[in-house]
Amino acid sequence: MLRYLIQRVLVMVPTLLVISMLVFAIIQAPPGDFLETMMAEMQSRGENMDQDKMDFLRKTYGLDEPVYVQYVHWMFGRWEGFEHKSGGLLFGDLGYSFEHNLPVSEVVGDRLMLTVIVSLASILFVWIVSFPIAVYSATHQYSVFDYIFTFLGYIGLATPSFLIALVLLYFVNIYFGTSIGGMMDAAYVGQPWSLAKVASVLEHMWIPVLVIGLPGTAGMIRRLRANLLDELNKQYVTTGRAKGLPPLKLLVRYPLRVSLNPFIADIGSLLPELISGSVIVS
Repeated sequence: MLRYLIQRVLVMVPTLLVISMLVFAIIQAPPGDFLETMMAEMQSRGENMDQDKMDFLRKTYGLDEPVYVQYVHWMFGRWEGFEHKSGGLLFGDLGYSFEHNLPVSEVVGDRLMLTVIVSLASILFVWIVSFPIAVYSATHQYSVFDYIFTFLGYIGLATPSFLIALVLLYFVNIYFGTSIGGMMDAAYVGQPWSLAKVASVLEHMWIPVLVIGLPGTAGMIRRLRANLLDELNKQYVTTGRAKGLPPLKLLVRYPLRVSLNPFIADIGSLLPELISGSVIVS
């Protein structure tokens, strides 16, 4: 097991390095750099920037260096001998935002944390809701509630997330008086965290969690139900029933445990879907 983990880590390092090169190449693909773009925007507004200041900024941020040198500084930072001086994505330095005149880590700040909170809450929502529904549907196949849950599952899979979001925006604003223009009331934006700010986040958070989690919940219900039905029809379950095992004990100890693979295996695919989906919903 340890050997396998070491092999996977060794494979991961060059993979991430190649991905970082591709990302940097895409960033550098458009002609010019940010300073030239900013200069063009200023000229369109009738403003101008001194050429000496342009040269100073270009030299300060290494924009006058070759592309491969810029990549090394972007990825590994600046070094003097064996001493790391500053910067480097590898060291958690995301750079400086010219637009906001702040370090990128400060600009991302609350936004990244709120995204993580919403994504984790959405995963918990998917698991908590889909597990009991899928188990009930599988153990009560072709019952009235099975048909209802199946129908709702298809609706959840077929309806775009942004459409559900728009409908919820309307009804939440009309019936609850909550204005969903962000993850908190405007008064708390940029303010330090407090109990009132947390309460405001919780008031707003259940809506994006519901919107993001519904498609994943519908898909998880279908997969878990199908897996559990497949296990319930196998010979070992029939043998267990013939030996007189209580239905609940038989269900929990054998077929349910085998059917839980999607809850673990789907984490790898669920996280990117939640994060990418949350952008569209936002």
